[in-house]
Amino acid sequence: MATGAIKFAAVGTSFVWPMLLSPAVAVLLASLIYTSFRQIRKRKAISNLLCLCVENEPAVAASCFVANSGALVSGQNSSLIIDNKTVCADRYAGVIFGFDLKKVMDALHFFSAGAVCFARGLNDTLKITALLLLAPEFNLQAKIALIAVVMAVGGLLNARRVAETMSHKITSISHGQGLSANLTTALLVIFASKLGLPVSTTHVSVGALFGIGLTTKNVNNRMMATILLSCLLTLPCAALCAAAVFAVLNTYAGGI
Repeated sequence: MATGAIKFAAVGTSFVWPMLLSPAVAVLLASLIYTSFRQIRKRKAISNLLCLCVENEPAVAASCFVANSGALVSGQNSSLIIDNKTVCADRYAGVIFGFDLKKVMDALHFFSAGAVCFARGLNDTLKITALLLLAPEFNLQAKIALIAVVMAVGGLLNARRVAETMSHKITSISHGQGLSANLTTALLVIFASKLGLPVSTTHVSVGALFGIGLTTKNVNNRMMATILLSCLLTLPCAALCAAAVFAVLNTYAGGI
């Protein structure tokens, strides 16, 4: 089967540049998000022992006209208090709710991890599904489901080593720093997916972790150099392997 010429301009605009630039953008965005969170924490003196309370307080002089009758009615004002648990517990019975900010951060961390998983499915699954568009035997939904299942199985079998590298070998991170990295990854990958741009969720996540490591001045430069080298070599190696496989099949399988 005859093949057309490679559209290098389209490949660069739609594939190469998004793949190369997204980790760099992640470095800057993660540093910005984490720095913002850290400044808020310092200004508010937030620690793991703080509690957030919302309570109703009687209004001193709140009035309004009801149905043009001129009747004076009383109202309530809501107040928001951030203090330690003892102070929150001693507030009067008008408390609506109060909760530990550490638990809030943990919940947000889990939520952000879920957002990264959603972003990965939104972008990575469809990149691989695109290769199956030439197989008309299955509809698009079946192809997406098949790829998603295979990716999930692959993740269960051999994703732990990648997770260990990203969690411990790039930089030592706290829960708040992990939250910043997850938010950065999810935002960038979802935004790229909205624009139809293929990016690597792993590359973006590594860029986010590297940005936080640079901000805290606690980054494993040797590991980052190794990861960067692998990222740069992945695309040309994949191109060479694909060319070799195509040449073999085209020669010994009667052309494809």
